[in-house]
Amino acid sequence: MSFDNTYARLPEIFYQRIEPTPVERPGLIRLNTALAGTLGLDLPDDKSKLANIFSGNELLEGMEPLAQAYAGHQFGHFVPQLGDGRAVLLGEVVAPDNRRFDIQLKGSGKTRFSRGGDGRSPLGPVLREYIVSEAMHAFGIPTSRALAMVTTGETVHREEDHPGGVITRVASSHIRIGTFEFFAARHLENEVRILADYVIDRHYPEVRTDANPYAALYEHICLAHARLVAKWMGVGFIHGVMNTDNTALSGETIDYGPCAFMDHYAPDRVFSSIDVQGRYAYNNQPTIAQWNMACLGGCLLPLLSEDEAEARSIGESVLQTFTPAFKNEYQNVMCSKIGLAACDAHFQQVKALLNLMHEHHVDFTVAFRQLCDVPRSADASERFTALFESRDAITAWLKDWRTQIDATTSQEDASKLMRRSNPTFIPRNHRIEAAIRAAEDHNDFSLAHRLIDILKNPFEDQPEHAEYMEPPQPEERVRQTFCGT
Repeated sequence: MSFDNTYARLPEIFYQRIEPTPVERPGLIRLNTALAGTLGLDLPDDKSKLANIFSGNELLEGMEPLAQAYAGHQFGHFVPQLGDGRAVLLGEVVAPDNRRFDIQLKGSGKTRFSRGGDGRSPLGPVLREYIVSEAMHAFGIPTSRALAMVTTGETVHREEDHPGGVITRVASSHIRIGTFEFFAARHLENEVRILADYVIDRHYPEVRTDANPYAALYEHICLAHARLVAKWMGVGFIHGVMNTDNTALSGETIDYGPCAFMDHYAPDRVFSSIDVQGRYAYNNQPTIAQWNMACLGGCLLPLLSEDEAEARSIGESVLQTFTPAFKNEYQNVMCSKIGLAACDAHFQQVKALLNLMHEHHVDFTVAFRQLCDVPRSADASERFTALFESRDAITAWLKDWRTQIDATTSQEDASKLMRRSNPTFIPRNHRIEAAIRAAEDHNDFSLAHRLIDILKNPFEDQPEHAEYMEPPQPEERVRQTFCGT
């Protein structure tokens, strides 16, 4: 790995320099060789060597490990100091295409930001993040990625004992809204400006020549997150902890804690065991994302204008771009799922289908995927309508839908668009849970490897893995998910 660590050259108030805490018996579970190739990494073949590197037991030349400082609004309540309590940024690598990426270990031991925690991760959250983040990448959704995962040979205690693990996470950066909040809460305007300039240079260099580059930066971040959340909604993804410290300024999905994917469509669905009031329910995600953007805007106010009233006016104007950007992207995503171009009439057709899916407890992924073949097959039409308890209602919907297709496109083109827009396979919660149980209870990673391999090509039919398309049986349903802290 060839490192160029720009974040380590920022003032030291931005981080703590600290090395990962060694683990007892590191063992390599999986190396993402495709990602390693994309990053241009020349890694050894020796699994023991790889386990040492990706557990943090061995540092390579050029690594400058550090834990980043940040604050954050957690479930709406501000916490002035959070930071990397169980993660260490090893450094930054520049890929052959000149894109810059952070290489971070998660579960690598205590830092000064651990707040009494052990700095470790149970194996289960490591598996979950690897599986889900790589699936999100395959869906075409901006995300951090997983380079490797290892076992530690140690026990991690939460409510009960679990084997430990470390995941190596790759992201465009790990700078968060909470990073700005850390300095803004301390009235460190100079550090806010340093951070804003760094984010511009790293992620949004095109705004540097704008008349007000900080307002342009704010708008770019708002638009990136409006598009991101719309893409989440299109695959039934529920992040679970949309705190400002889990909101990356790069517009990528990060921090896969108690995340989950909907089975049957329920817009108020919550999985996270800690989200007892449903703040981060599926249908609340756009509103919360905009709320988070408002928190960022508050941090940037001193940079938007020297005049406070003007700064607020600029900030409010930028924030108002979020809703139309989300609406436009969400309509594009959802209309594509029924094979039609985005417009208000077609979106009404989507909403009518979602209402029927909600009323009849129809699986979100299965319904949209089966709809893909309806224009080409009478048998497919029968299988689709059989998902609904009321055949009359869904038959009427299909009639209206076919009329719109015939008026605007061809059935063949609609089917092709739908097959590109509706995955056959998602990381179903019960499949992830089965993989975690096999790994933690029996040291068996075969289910995890199979699930990862299937999800590399989520839009393909893969009939040999048809059972992975199916929703859970009632006794298999996962109703709660848990973070690793």
